[in-house]
Amino acid sequence: MEQLSFFTLPSPCLGICQTDPRGYCLGCMRSRDERFNWLNFNDAQKQEVNRLCLQRKKRRQYAIFVEKRQAIQASMAESQALLNPEFDFEPANKTSEPNEPL
Repeated sequence: MEQLSFFTLPSPCLGICQTDPRGYCLGCMRSRDERFNWLNFNDAQKQEVNRLCLQRKKRRQYAIFVEKRQAIQASMAESQALLNPEFDFEPANKTSEPNEPL
């Protein structure tokens, strides 16, 4: 049985209105079809779009978090290598080349 709704669902638009390379709005995270058809959707469809938008936003935030964490780790590793050159992974003395017979 469908639940009665007394209020219409507002558009999730934030007024940013720019798209990412995948076609999702950077503000509300709706696809092009979801943006253009918003007024034609019933309340159940609008709720589903809002749920999908929240899911997309969380995924984007996590991807940004991971990217920043990797950049920080790479920066720390680079600075650590500069501070401790003796921990470089190059061999100190070469006794033989890999292609030379022993």
